[in-house]
Amino acid sequence: MFKKNLDAAVITTYRCNARCKMCEIWKYPTRPEEEFKPEILWKLPEGIRRLNITGGEPLIRSDIEEIVSILNTKTNRLEISTNGYFTDKIVHIAEKFPNITIRISVEGLPKLNDNLRGLKNGFDHALRTLLKLKDMGIKDIGFGIVISDQNMYDLMDLYRLCSGLGVEFAQATLHNSFYFHKFDNTINKIDELTEIMKEFITTLLKSKRRELKLRIKDWFRAYINYGLLRYIQGRFRPIPCGAATNSFFVDPWGRVIACNGSPEPWIMGDLNTQTFEEIWNSKRAEEVREMVRNCTRNCWMVGTAVPAMRENIWRSFRWVFINKLRLLIGKDIVLE
Repeated sequence: MFKKNLDAAVITTYRCNARCKMCEIWKYPTRPEEEFKPEILWKLPEGIRRLNITGGEPLIRSDIEEIVSILNTKTNRLEISTNGYFTDKIVHIAEKFPNITIRISVEGLPKLNDNLRGLKNGFDHALRTLLKLKDMGIKDIGFGIVISDQNMYDLMDLYRLCSGLGVEFAQATLHNSFYFHKFDNTINKIDELTEIMKEFITTLLKSKRRELKLRIKDWFRAYINYGLLRYIQGRFRPIPCGAATNSFFVDPWGRVIACNGSPEPWIMGDLNTQTFEEIWNSKRAEEVREMVRNCTRNCWMVGTAVPAMRENIWRSFRWVFINKLRLLIGKDIVLE
């Protein structure tokens, strides 16, 4: 049997209207006719703790509303990751599903964002989408950034913007994997980025957001950024990975895979020909779990890091508590 309260991500397409420098999905788009039919998603288990719809750019799919409608029955927290370009489509979905979570990817303030994402007026579209969703009363909305030495100087400004607007701000960093079609993403100014990350982590732990829920989220995002910093520095991840045990992905062809951080897809099974239970309890799934246990890539990506934190909640809670206490008595945070 599969465990309850899994986390999941559904990669709806590898088509994308952006031309990001750190991700080359757009160079290898899936064809619409080969992408999974929405009805196979009924095979996914109910009670998924957090279910992310991603791409590519998921709003490119003409049947995205049907996908959202099905997946909304599988979880109490359905999230769409988007570049925010297709404002009208996003607003229409939010009108029908007002409890949805939406994260809009930006890589900096307008000029830098549009350069790194290769999307003309991309920041304008992203901000306009965010503001419209906020005006509608959609509660769980915000920006997300992939931190690197190319956009590190905009990190604090984006946080202040999100804090001022009362919206979320999620972080990731550069990774290399089959998913991104990139194996040459590098960060050269590690020392400088480390200092900026330390400042950012400290700011999150000292969060002055008006809403208590967002302050608490900032505290634990500090831990996520601690994990990101360790990855950037080439150190071990602070919590073991639970991919294929606590979480899974579905790719655009309908295959169930362990994660999006591996060098090639670690395929557990295919929803086109199998039930989820058959896939999850299969010999192949156990082989993939063994591959995860032996993996030395030390990825720290939201899709696998957050489930790992939930499974080891006291470890992250202890880290937050100790560092908030240190700040309270005037000491620096500990990042060892």
